[in-house]
Amino acid sequence: MAEPFELTLVEQAAAVRRRELSPVELTEHYLRRIERLNDSVGAYLTVTPERALAQARGAEQRVMEGEEAALLGVPVPVKDLTPVRGVRFTSGSAVFAEHVAGEDAYIVTLLRDRAGSVLLGKTNTPEFGLPAYTENRLGPPARTPYDLRLGAGGSSGGAAAAVAAGLAPAAQGSDGGGSIRIPASCCGVVGVKPSRGRVSPAPYGDGSGLAVSGPIARTVRDAALLLDAMAVPAPGDPFSLPPPERSFEQWSLREPGRLRIARWASPDVAGVTVAPEVLAAYERTSELLAGLGHEIVDVPQPLEPGDRDPFTPVWAVMAASMPVPPEREAELMPLTRWLRERGRSVSGLEYTRALAAMQAVGRKHAAAVAPYDAVLTPTLAQLPAPVGALRDDADPEADFAAQLAFTPFTAPWNIAGLPAVSLPVQWTVSGLPVGMMLGAAHAADGPLLALAAQVEAAAATAGLGSARIGYG
Repeated sequence: MAEPFELTLVEQAAAVRRRELSPVELTEHYLRRIERLNDSVGAYLTVTPERALAQARGAEQRVMEGEEAALLGVPVPVKDLTPVRGVRFTSGSAVFAEHVAGEDAYIVTLLRDRAGSVLLGKTNTPEFGLPAYTENRLGPPARTPYDLRLGAGGSSGGAAAAVAAGLAPAAQGSDGGGSIRIPASCCGVVGVKPSRGRVSPAPYGDGSGLAVSGPIARTVRDAALLLDAMAVPAPGDPFSLPPPERSFEQWSLREPGRLRIARWASPDVAGVTVAPEVLAAYERTSELLAGLGHEIVDVPQPLEPGDRDPFTPVWAVMAASMPVPPEREAELMPLTRWLRERGRSVSGLEYTRALAAMQAVGRKHAAAVAPYDAVLTPTLAQLPAPVGALRDDADPEADFAAQLAFTPFTAPWNIAGLPAVSLPVQWTVSGLPVGMMLGAAHAADGPLLALAAQVEAAAATAGLGSARIGYG
């Protein structure tokens, strides 16, 4: 009989509804795994056992009363860039190590109150979610459980590590430049960046439209179920999409039909090369798609070197906007200080112009995607990097450049606001995951999930790989 952590999110939710699996027993099961394994994989910054067990007991009562909320009694942690009232809220920074949130993010109320999930704790994130690795001064770095010498990626590295190591069935992440898809690739799980406007940022928002919350899970169907719980608009959202005509879980169970799929594997960042193992996985995934009956079309990289330059001042202003007391600025990570210094030098007029220029780049990317049903690219240019390999405290500018070379494919989808998903459809001979990314036009999240589920199933049948528990 399978251990509870081996069950998918969908399976756990169904077992709870059938009263075959107790929310309290399930929560206790995960808390024991977290206590045993978290120091090794660095998945959680804060664990909330008392709160989790109280929520599990409440969920058990709701089950006994016949309620059937989608995630009732199933644990789902949230990233520590997302506030939960009464829980430590660090944003990955030692400056806020003792800070406790005074209110819930809207997505927390959706997951906990409407969907009925149980909060195990807050997952690890780098300072303010800025880097593509998850290393901070609060706890151990997040690591991919397939090789503990290697990082989990960032900035949702803790969430991806938790799912890959069986410390949660699924997790909430957020993605402003690849922060869901990067760790999903490093950790061999599914990561979905929804369309802009699909998931409400309430009561927050940076104005750029870059960042969006999304699911990290072991299967596409699990991710779709979690996205259904997240994708509820709030009044006043600056970007908002109407609900899809069917649930995302239903989309994940549909055949996508024969599609026209573009592909490119050339980065738009000058001097960046793609690892041979990544290119080999890209070719095998293309063959898999063709074998499923899809038309594969080679398309030139739609962006040119320099096109995405406006992203950097916008990102820097986001870093500078974090309310750090002036007397504590020196406690920040070197990369954070460097970005904040750059952000403070950007005038209001320059920021407005950078936003406009960035939107023009987004339209250019979206126009290249529009003639096709989907696009295939690698998720990352490289295999998972060793802990500390991207980080350069002595030279933050080199640190930022190393991250860009590691992740050249992800940010354009944020700039354009288009949906994209990283799938663990390939594994190296040494057992490391290689993520491939599928993207689509704005608001085409459902059809994209249908295609992703088809590819996931075909890859598993072909023995190429799928998500698996990597530790413990």
